[in-house]
This record gives sequence, structure tokens and C-alpha cells, in this order.
Amino acid sequence: MRALAFSLLCCLCLLHMPAAVAVQEVRVGGYHFPPYLDKPESAYPQGLVPELLRALNALQQQYHFVLVPTSATRRYRDLENGRFDLMFFESSRWGWRGTPYLALGMDIDDAEVYVTAAEPGRDQRYFERFDDKRMALYHGYHYGFASFDADPEYLMRTFNAVLTYSHDSNLRMLLARRADIAVVTRSYLELFLDRHPELVPRLLVSERLDQLYHHEVLLRPEGPVGPSDIARLLNQLQGNGELSRLLGRYRLQLGNNVSVQ
Repeated sequence: MRALAFSLLCCLCLLHMPAAVAVQEVRVGGYHFPPYLDKPESAYPQGLVPELLRALNALQQQYHFVLVPTSATRRYRDLENGRFDLMFFESSRWGWRGTPYLALGMDIDDAEVYVTAAEPGRDQRYFERFDDKRMALYHGYHYGFASFDADPEYLMRTFNAVLTYSHDSNLRMLLARRADIAVVTRSYLELFLDRHPELVPRLLVSERLDQLYHHEVLLRPEGPVGPSDIARLLNQLQGNGELSRLLGRYRLQLGNNVSVQ
């Protein structure tokens, strides 16, 4: 009798226990875009995005953010088809016309700068014209000087462009005089020169920007999270200092707040 009463009591306790809240998986698309993401298809991708996802997962237990590799050219179709739910550090100017999305302004800026090999007599006027230069560009990226047209044939035909998949390769081509100008993400260039201080006097960096990034989170309209959800989590990371610490490691700074746009 006592055993039966104990069993009934246990059953009643289980009935009144709150059900475990299911963790919602959020798939985050990412392509090779250093220093934001380096080698997304590897077992241990590096860069700001993987670190940010780990920080978001440690912050709360409602969502679990996972990285889904994509490519610079495939990302539009993958978001629309639901292969992933959102992308961090994107821009609606980078070929997203015709793709449904929601946008969240991150209040984080970066830029693209022009770089050439330093030579006697070469100064900032060298960056005034591109029609007589050999351009070293990253395949799939959108550049301001080309009106954000990333079509490879157009870039090769119009700007005598060499297209690669490596900023390092493009910078090395400048030093080898195989290209005249490379366009490089400013945060990446600063980290590259930190690693290779001997190259600082051998490169000339433009004061003129190719483009200024106003980073956004772009989200799938029917996804599991909306702009206000991501804004709340990013503001929490900002509030505890984790977001500023992460951004500082990658030569980036955060403004006053993350704003839904």
C-alpha cells in the first residue's frame, strides 16, 4: 500500500512539473569572408561569426545558433529556399534585390580600401583612375567602383580584373607586380599588417574608400526568429561587454545600440 501511494505521489508530481522548453535551432548562413568568417566548411571555422554564435549560445537557452556554410553567389537562393534562417554582417546592397528578407541594422561599420605596391613617386593620385590598372578582386564580392555588379565577365572585361578567393593572394600579387590595385576589407587589412609588419612600408593604402559597410542582419521572413529577437540578444551581449570585446579583436567597433530597421 505504501509503495502504491508513493507511486501515485510521484505520478502527480510529474504531472505538475513544467514541461522542458524545446530549444529552437537557428541556422546562420556564412561564406568565406575574412575576418568575419574563414573556411566555413572546415570542422573548425574561424572568424568573428563563429565566435559570435558561441557567445549567443552561452548567453541563453531559448535558441541554439548553428553555422550553415554557403557561398557568396549561392547565399541568396539558400536564404530564400530556407536552407538557413539569417546572415550576420551582410548588406542589402550586395545583390539582394529580388530576394525576400527582413533587415536589422547592427550599428557596426567596416569598409573596403584600395591597396597598391608602394613605389617612389606613387601617392594617393594613383587611386583616381582604374581603367588603366590591373585589378585584383575577390570572386563574388560587390565593389563600389563597379556599381556593385559582381558579374565576373563584366569585371574582367571592364577592369582587367583577376578574380581570386583570397585577400592574401591579392596582396601578394601587388608585391609581385602581377596586379596594380587590390580592394581589401579594411578590418582584414589591419589584421594582415599586424601579422606582417614588415610589409607596411611596401604597401600604399588609399585614403579613399571603395565603400563603407553599414552591417546588417538579414533574416528569412518566415524564420524562427525576427529582427526584434536578434536585436534583444545582441543588446544583451553589448550590455555585458562581450560584443565589444569580440569586435575589438577584429578591429571593429559597436555604436550605441542595435536598431531594428
